[in-house]
Order: sequence, then C-alpha cells, then structure tokens
Amino acid sequence: MDFSKFEKVIVKQHDGISWLYMNRPEKKNAMSPQLHYEMDEALELLEGDPETKLVVIGGMGGNFSAGQDLKKFFRELEDKPAESKKAQAAANRWRFERLWNYDKPTIAMIEGFCVGGAFMQLLSTDFAITADNATFSLSEVNWGILPGALVAKLVADACLPRRALYYSCTGEAFDGHEAEKIGLVDKVVPHEDLEAEVEKLAAVLMKKSPAVLRATKQAVRQVRTMDHNQAFDYLMEKNMAIRFHDERFNMQSSYHEGLKQFLDEKSYRPVYESFEPVPQLTDQRSDDD
Repeated sequence: MDFSKFEKVIVKQHDGISWLYMNRPEKKNAMSPQLHYEMDEALELLEGDPETKLVVIGGMGGNFSAGQDLKKFFRELEDKPAESKKAQAAANRWRFERLWNYDKPTIAMIEGFCVGGAFMQLLSTDFAITADNATFSLSEVNWGILPGALVAKLVADACLPRRALYYSCTGEAFDGHEAEKIGLVDKVVPHEDLEAEVEKLAAVLMKKSPAVLRATKQAVRQVRTMDHNQAFDYLMEKNMAIRFHDERFNMQSSYHEGLKQFLDEKSYRPVYESFEPVPQLTDQRSDDD
C-alpha cells in the first residue's frame, strides 16, 4: 500500500504495526485542514489493509500535537464557509468517528506537547502511553473559547471529575505522571523507553483474537451510557455476535480453542497470557454496535 502521496502524514509499517504520524514538525504538529484530510484518508486505508493488525498514532519531530492550527484551521477559513465545514467534518471524523469504533486496536504514543484539540484523538484511541516529560494542556480557556468539538465530553468521561474541571478551567499544564494519575493515559514511562513500551503493548494486543478484541472494546465503551438492564441485553447479544463472527472467520473459534488449551491441554494460564491463536482466514468486517 502506497502512502507516499501524503505530505502531512507519514506511515511506517513493520511486524503488523502501522505507525501513523502527524507530520508538521515545524508547527509542533498543529493540525491544519490538509493534515485532517490526510489523517482521515490514511486511517480509512489502514483499516482495510490486511498487513495492518494495529495502528499507533504519534507525531513527528518529538511532539504529539499542539492542537488546532489557529491560523490555518480558523482564521484562513473565516470567509470560506464551505471549506470550513469540510475541514471540520474531516477533523471530527478521524479524531472520533473513525477511532472510537476502529476495527483494529489503536494506541496513542504521546511525547512533547499534547494540547487542546489533540486531546480528542488521544482519548478516542483505545490505549495511550506517554513519556514522563510530555506536556499536556487544555489551553482553550486562555483563548476565550471552550475546548473544541468533543474534547470537553471525552475529558469529562475519562478523568476524575474535579481534575477535569480544574485543568479545563485553569488551562494549567501538567506532565505525563499527572496524565496517568487522572486517567488520561494508561501508562507513563521515561521518554527513552516510550517506543519500546508501545511495541510491548502492541505485541500483547496482537496475540488476541481480532474479532473478540474489537467486540470487547466496543462493548466496554457502549455500556457506560446504559442502565443495567440495557447493558445486560446488549452484552448478551454482543457475545453471540462475537461467537458467530469468530467461528465464521477462523478455522476454529477462540472460545473453544481457549477452553481446549486450558482444560484439556493445560497449556496456558488465562490470568497471565493468551491462548495460542488458531490459524486465521480473514477478518476485515466491522461488528455492528
């Protein structure tokens, strides 16, 4: 798959992982309309790419993203309503609609600045690992505006309530340790270990059944807004869907293979590891929520 046509996005692929980088290092990867269009297209291509088992989202030049480019995304589009609407649609689509229910696991790799609008893709990925010296800031209050798009909603859902309110209202910057403490990321590591830790998590995730992993992450997200009865009904149906699609796309279902290896062969410990996956045919569809 050829990604050379992109200018504001760089894709590197190896060992089943596609590393998708925002590429405006001279602007600390502040997001322009062109960057949004290219990220949207790249994610669509990678979702259907049989060589891609997992996507890592990062930024070139030592920064994740300094948020929206105020000049390119706002000021230059003030008198261009059609282009502004197009850019906003692309920005919201890849940073939430695509990532939130993406078919494949996604990991945000945070270093340098993660500011404002960049919280949207940070919190829409499935997992996030940050360098300890990264700088996080919800700085919109300092510009006299609210956090853009769904940032406030995602932050409120992810963080401790008082921390969400505090950082949104003060604009105060904080580091990777605080980001882990308040629930923005899964893990904080020394900067020099960042890429290795991302690869370590990726290796764990890629051992899981793709169908089961996809359905599990979708289920966990969906039930948060349901009451107990709704959640029970949804999860029962989701479990049936997992078994149907897992058996359809694999030579043997993960459920039966896991039971065999645990009960009969006694070859793995489910608390500490995944079972040895069976050979797979193809798994390119999306489960309906």
